[in-house]
Amino acid sequence: MAKMTTRSSPAKNPEHNSPPKSQGLTKNLSMELCRFTDPEIDHLRHRFPDGTIFRPFDSSMKSDYQSEVWVTFHAAPFQIGFIYPFPAFTQSFFTLTGMCYIQVMPMLWRVLYTLEHIIENEGIDIGLSELSHMYNLVSHESHRFLFKYKPQNPIHC
Repeated sequence: MAKMTTRSSPAKNPEHNSPPKSQGLTKNLSMELCRFTDPEIDHLRHRFPDGTIFRPFDSSMKSDYQSEVWVTFHAAPFQIGFIYPFPAFTQSFFTLTGMCYIQVMPMLWRVLYTLEHIIENEGIDIGLSELSHMYNLVSHESHRFLFKYKPQNPIHC
């Protein structure tokens, strides 16, 4: 599975000692803007706002690390069709749980994407209470999460 690190640049002047530079995330901001070496990232860049800077995945980063300046994503949500920023239902899930995007396993992304399509295309009002009625949020590995279906509580339409 491809992974990518993305962040939006807060600096208007690349020479300024911006937070990305002070955190050692960039060496030369102007040289790193929109530079893609992974063909998969090049195919996904249109799913992010203009000005997003992509960097190769750093395996030393922990899945629960948070920054004010950048965010790490798996490529999975964008491969299935998500665009950043995420739609309201998906964003409310992350706001409620306090999880980082990288902590979510691909299966959980697929469920959120499916529910977003049901909300948008079918006009069905699904909220986080319905989500919690259908699924338990369970830990998988270290600080990684997925949904476990609750077969005893089916929702009938």
